[in-house]
Amino acid sequence: MQIIVVGCGKVGKEIVKQLAAEGHNVTVVDKNSELVKSVSNEFDVMGVIGNGTSYMTLSSADLEHTDVLIAVTPNDEVNLLCCVVAKKSANCHTIARIRNHVYSTERSFIQRELGLSMIINPEMTAAREISRRLSFPSAIEIDTFAKGRVELLKFEVAENSPLVGVELKQLSQKISGNFLVCVAERGEEIIIPDGNFMPQAGDILGIITDPADAMAFFKRIKVKTNSVKNTMIVGGGQLTYYLADLLLKSGGKVKIIERDMERCEELSELLDRATIICGDGTDVNLLDEEHLDQMDGLVTCTGMDEQNLVLSLYAQDKVRTKIVTKMSHVQYDEVVNRMHIGSVINPKKLAAVHILRYVRAMGNTIGSKIETMYRLIDGKVEALEFIVSADSKVKGIKLMDMKFKKNVLIAAIARQGKLIVPGGQDEFKTGDSVVVVTKNLGCRDFSELLR
Repeated sequence: MQIIVVGCGKVGKEIVKQLAAEGHNVTVVDKNSELVKSVSNEFDVMGVIGNGTSYMTLSSADLEHTDVLIAVTPNDEVNLLCCVVAKKSANCHTIARIRNHVYSTERSFIQRELGLSMIINPEMTAAREISRRLSFPSAIEIDTFAKGRVELLKFEVAENSPLVGVELKQLSQKISGNFLVCVAERGEEIIIPDGNFMPQAGDILGIITDPADAMAFFKRIKVKTNSVKNTMIVGGGQLTYYLADLLLKSGGKVKIIERDMERCEELSELLDRATIICGDGTDVNLLDEEHLDQMDGLVTCTGMDEQNLVLSLYAQDKVRTKIVTKMSHVQYDEVVNRMHIGSVINPKKLAAVHILRYVRAMGNTIGSKIETMYRLIDGKVEALEFIVSADSKVKGIKLMDMKFKKNVLIAAIARQGKLIVPGGQDEFKTGDSVVVVTKNLGCRDFSELLR
């Protein structure tokens, strides 16, 4: 597809990186010549220096033949105007990043009246994801397939876990349930496991299961599944507001620590059921005075990654159930993952993922066979969802008779709303959603997974 990305900041750069890797023709637009030069050189894409709201600038980026325009500048109004100009001029799909909570409350109206294909609010998206993690604290990460009917959950194997030292082929006899271990992370090693694989304490495992069975699975392996009821949030930015609002509406208790008095007063008006503390959330004495050790959950949400990391490390032995750390810099992901501090949320990266997912869904209408794709473990593994078409060449063939490449695992088949954990005797039928986990990156079609 032909795609224009307006804005070369962190979100724009992440989007360009992924789109270029998937073979799309990308043109970046930004007023900052250094940013345009840097991004276009790094990812081998076209670059145009100029204001994305200008018809002349967008025309020089070949707006006429563009399929999608994605506006992710730091300014909401600029993003909206970029999309309006593109929609009126080329009638292409348009995606705008909108952060102001005033616009978010009018999202449906704006999207409908301006003809936008999608509006993404990074802070709201991150808040929803954090809320999910707090409601299911056993999971480090949760990804969904088959319109929410299949989940891939990542978690760390504890020392006393009944999974330790048991071959996966024997696991179903010891722990009943409809699940499949589909990926394992052991130190620097990434493993697509077979039946002989034996989990060890400290491994990060990814399991495929039905959402209704996930809770039961964690109970069987003796992992606490109680959702977080009282949460402390350090930092009072926009993400904090969205998250606190979600937690309060679900019946939870929220305590927010923010150093700016004016912002505390704003939050007090917006969140009348939350406890707002004006103080330095990096002061461990204050955290102890506010009974950090009695909290089920902690979300470190300041504007500085370093502070969030240090706070999360400090709280590891104090918070009872779940710690979530907000990060803004994508390039530190690998370092942060080694710290094993629980769930890490990057709003900018999350926004990029949601935008890319929409673009891939568009691609289905022009030939792409991938319904959903997630990159796991710092992009070293892909989880792909394919829909089996009526004319598929793999339909009706037993899995045991298919010759797959190395490091390919058929992790799940979703059929008529039900999850099938596949075995050698299973076969694909028209309309099936098939989830594949693989270390072979960049596959566009199911046939590319076969030898």
